[in-house]
Amino acid sequence: MADDIAPIIIKKVKKGGHGAHGGAWKVAYADFVTAMMAFFLLLWLLNVTTTEQKEGLSDYFAPTTASISQSGAGGMLGGKSMQTEGAQVSNLGVPSAVSSITPPENGRKDESKEEQKTREMEEAELLAKLAEIEEASFEQAREKIRQAISKNPELSGLKDHVIIDMTPEGLRIQIVDQFNDSMFENGSAKITPRVRSLIGMIAKSIEELPNSLSISGHTDSSSFNARDYSNWELSSDRANASRRALLESGLKPDRIEKVAGRADTDPLISDDPSNPGNRRISIVLLRETPVLPANLK
Repeated sequence: MADDIAPIIIKKVKKGGHGAHGGAWKVAYADFVTAMMAFFLLLWLLNVTTTEQKEGLSDYFAPTTASISQSGAGGMLGGKSMQTEGAQVSNLGVPSAVSSITPPENGRKDESKEEQKTREMEEAELLAKLAEIEEASFEQAREKIRQAISKNPELSGLKDHVIIDMTPEGLRIQIVDQFNDSMFENGSAKITPRVRSLIGMIAKSIEELPNSLSISGHTDSSSFNARDYSNWELSSDRANASRRALLESGLKPDRIEKVAGRADTDPLISDDPSNPGNRRISIVLLRETPVLPANLK
């Protein structure tokens, strides 16, 4: 009876490892990270590119005109080429888009005519206010110089030597010779003591203003007997002597923008070139604000 019992057989089934599909999620995750990186890169590019560049890229990838040139030998399978006929483009190169952007016009591109007109009027009003402030500072400097001359006994006799007026360049201060009273020693660039004091006073009166200075020397039409020394050299030397006198009186060197000798080419008394009144030193406080046309004031 016991011999009829079937033997029990135990089979051990070895299941295969997970090596075949265990790393598949890594590939999917890597694809997802790559896609996200490309997406954020696209967002960044859209943010940093201008409207004109976007239009250039759009036109490059979606041309509005079709090419009629053929590649290959032509015919049915010749295909169409978007390149300039006769040109060859390397297949190894990286495609790129080139956008030709014209310089912006005055003002914003999306600015209407009314807005542009309003902006121009506001700019003109601002310039007009700045010009008024500068004009007031010039007027204050002119009055300060006049009062200093009248109050100083040493300079009171030089009142007729000083001409102060407004020009398109700025506030012009001219120190002019008289018939019997000259600023410089005869035929030289040596400044007389009284005129040196006058130049020092002028330097003190304008030292607080920010404007640059232009200094020019002028002579009358009388000529010299010296062979190598003419009115050009004399007027230049006198202008430089005046510049040095201003600096010695405390004026900052960077305020001087131009020093020139004009000889007798720009007479103050044009109908009498030999008049001593044409001998002068002209000191101009140059405007920083441009003079507006009459229709914008």
